[in-house]
Amino acid sequence: MSQPNEFLNSVRLLIALATYNEIESLPGLVAQIRAALPTADILVVDDNSPDGTGAWCDSQAAIEGKFFGIHRARKLGLGSAAVAAFAWAIERNYDWIGTLDADGSHDPASFLAMTDAVAADGALDVVIGSRYVSGGRIEGWPLHRRIASRTINACARNWLRLKTRDNSGAFRLYRVAALKKIRADALRTNSYAYLEVVLWQLRRSGAQFREIPITFRQRRSGYSKLNLNQSIRCLWDLLTVPLRKQ
Repeated sequence: MSQPNEFLNSVRLLIALATYNEIESLPGLVAQIRAALPTADILVVDDNSPDGTGAWCDSQAAIEGKFFGIHRARKLGLGSAAVAAFAWAIERNYDWIGTLDADGSHDPASFLAMTDAVAADGALDVVIGSRYVSGGRIEGWPLHRRIASRTINACARNWLRLKTRDNSGAFRLYRVAALKKIRADALRTNSYAYLEVVLWQLRRSGAQFREIPITFRQRRSGYSKLNLNQSIRCLWDLLTVPLRKQ
């Protein structure tokens, strides 16, 4: 089996973050990513954050050649931000793209276990940092968040027939060649359901999956952008996805 550092030195890896008002957490998170994955490029897709997140990205890009930013004119949602990051990776011929939340909930060091899984099994197309497999944990979530997450994941497994257990988390590695097999317009949702929809599309295209346990921690700064209305919209989108023309 290849060692993780050998694998990372042999591939082009892009780590993508979607941001809106993340100036409190982003600088520290970028430093953590760089410490864990020194050979990776970093891309931030910012939705015109009024708190200075975009300006910080410009400053960082000016001093670091492996850091890039995409500025969008308004808040367009996580789904379209993911599509923009996928397109960036495809256009620039990256081998893999990793995604994680920008609020500090995910530990970038866990990417090493995820890349280790890819190094051990060359057939994998998607590796999910999972809260819901043995060894996975959630710290700091209130009961209503846990219930909402479990409900959405149960829907994804039973309605979309996804075999993976954590389908609503953003901590993932995707093989870029696998993303080329799905159409960007097939991910058409600006709710959090894009996380399940992309897995559904990849499963339909024959992608191979693996889940690696992680610890998810409640964000340490700022505020959560997920509310009851967004949870309901996400559930509705999941229920209607198979009924759309694909």
